[in-house]
Amino acid sequence: MDLDALLQHYFGTTDLDSLDDEAIDRGVQWLRIAFGTETEPGRRFAMWVVLHGLDEAPEPSAAFKDAQERAAAEAYIRAMDEAERSE
Repeated sequence: MDLDALLQHYFGTTDLDSLDDEAIDRGVQWLRIAFGTETEPGRRFAMWVVLHGLDEAPEPSAAFKDAQERAAAEAYIRAMDEAERSE
């Protein structure tokens, strides 16, 4: 799944810094709805990553029933934490 395509679809732009809080909130609401109804694992994970980047993602244990998907989300969080520490 293409990040720019996700951002464009749910937020109307790929530049989230250009949006006001109301537009971000509206996009997050639509993204949460889509995440909750999406059945394809790859698309679902990509949506979760965007929500995580916006500090709006549910915990992996709540977001993913599948153990492999949950482990991937937890690994992603660890990698992002490590990247932030190394900056």
